[in-house]
Amino acid sequence: MEKLEQLYEGKAKKVFKTDDENQFIIEYKDDATAGNGAKKGTISGKGVINNKMTAVLFPMLEAQGIPTHFIEQLSDTEQLVKAVTIFPLEVIVRNTAAGSFSKRLGVTEGTVFEEPIFEFSYKNDDYGDPFINDDYAVALKLATREEIATIREYTLKLNAILKAFFLERGVNLIDFKVEYGKTNDGTIVLADEISPDTCRFWDVKTGEKLDKDRFRRDMGGIEEAYQEMMKRVNG
Repeated sequence: MEKLEQLYEGKAKKVFKTDDENQFIIEYKDDATAGNGAKKGTISGKGVINNKMTAVLFPMLEAQGIPTHFIEQLSDTEQLVKAVTIFPLEVIVRNTAAGSFSKRLGVTEGTVFEEPIFEFSYKNDDYGDPFINDDYAVALKLATREEIATIREYTLKLNAILKAFFLERGVNLIDFKVEYGKTNDGTIVLADEISPDTCRFWDVKTGEKLDKDRFRRDMGGIEEAYQEMMKRVNG
C-alpha cells in the first residue's frame, strides 16, 4: 500500500490518499485543541494511544454489527481505512451530564440520565460547531432522513456496547462524539476514532477523569490518564 499526497489535516489527524481509490491512510497526531481550537497544545504519546485504542475498538464494534471504516493498523500512528466522505455532523451521546451540557442547561455534572441523549452538532469551525436537530440537518442537506435514522440506530447500539465494555474495565462512559462517512459504494460506516479525545471516561470508584477534560481544564496528569485508558482497553 503506497501512501500518496495528503488530502486533509484536522486538529488530531492527517488523511492521505493511497494507490487504491477505495482506501485512505490516517496518521494520528499528538496535537491537542479545546474550545473549537481556542486552546492549543500537545499531549505526548496521544497519537499512538488514540490509534491503538481505535484499532482495538472498531473491529470489536464491527464484529457486533456496526460497520466501520477501519481496515488495519499499519504502525504506531497510522491505520488503513476505507475511503469515505464524512457527513458534516458530530454525533453526540450523553449518558451523564458533563461539560457543555451542564453549562448550557444548569444540570449538575455527574447527573445520570435515565436514557441516553442523542444529539447533533453541525461540524463547521466557522460557526463553532453549533447544536442542530434532525430538521436542520435535512434542511441544510447534511444528511437525509433515512441516513439520520441509520446513524441514530448505529450510535445507540454502539453506546450500549461501549458502556458495557468500559464498565467491565472500571470506567463509566459519560459521553462521546463520533462521526460517520459514506464509502464509495454508498455504505454508511462509523469513521474517525474512539479515544480519550472523543469520549469522557470517569473511573467508576474514584470519579477520576481519564480523558481530554484534563487538558481542557488544566488539571494536569493528562499523559498518565491516556496511558491508563489504554491499559484498561487492553484489559
